[in-house]
Amino acid sequence: MTGQTVRLVGQSQRDFAKKMIDSAPLGAVVNIREATRSLDQNAMMWALLSDISRAKPQGRCHSTEVWKCLFMASCGHQVQFVIGLDGNPFPVGFSTSRMSKPQMADLITFILQWGDEQGVAWSDNA
Repeated sequence: MTGQTVRLVGQSQRDFAKKMIDSAPLGAVVNIREATRSLDQNAMMWALLSDISRAKPQGRCHSTEVWKCLFMASCGHQVQFVIGLDGNPFPVGFSTSRMSKPQMADLITFILQWGDEQGVAWSDNA
C-alpha cells in the first residue's frame, strides 16, 4: 500500500477516505490534520518580510529569514537561533510550511500590524 493524501473538500472525498481506511492492512497509519498554509499566504508573507527588511525599522538590519523567525517567536512559535560555523547566528526550528491556514493568517496579520506601527511602506507585491 502506498501513501495517499486525500483533501476533504466534499462528500465523495470523505467516502473515498473511508474506503481507504476500511481496506487498509492492520498496522497502517492514518493521519488527519488541518490543511497547511497556502502558496498565496507564503508568497504574501515573504513579500511583507522583504518590505520590512528593506525598511530597517528601529534601525534593525535583518535578513528576511531572521525577520520571519522574530515574528514567529512573537506569535508563540518555537524558534531557536544558533551560532553558525562563521560565528553568525542563524535561525532553526519551526517552519511555516507546517503551519495551518489560520496560523499563517494570524502570522500575516501580526506582521502587517507591526509593520504599520513602524511605518513600513508596503510594496504592491505585499
